Amino acid sequence: MASSTLELPGLRVELDKLVYRHGAAELPPDRPHAFIYYLTIHNKADRTVTFLGRKWVVEHADGTQLVIEGDGIVGVSPRLAPGEHFSYNSYHISGMNARVHGSFHGVDEHGTRIFVRIPRFDLEIPTE
Repeated sequence: MASSTLELPGLRVELDKLVYRHGAAELPPDRPHAFIYYLTIHNKADRTVTFLGRKWVVEHADGTQLVIEGDGIVGVSPRLAPGEHFSYNSYHISGMNARVHGSFHGVDEHGTRIFVRIPRFDLEIPTE
């Protein structure tokens, strides 16, 4: 019997801030635009959850997609009791505008597989 994954009510991801940087020396010439995003995962559910990984989908303006999946969230597996939250920041570099969305996945205290959606947001290069 296949197990399913539950979108647990009470879990929420919030985009706190999005910062744009252009042309820093460490950025490759074909992707000179950096977008630094700050996210918070809120656990308003009735149980403790542990996040084990993430999946991001980056939809570029030219129609191409990049899917990024991996273990952990910035190298850790946050464990959140009811009422707790976890905040972090990371980045994406690009050569064009993009739209991103995704999910964090893990398990609750009963071993049930859970996930929470990352809200869709735009990575727009300013036209100055």
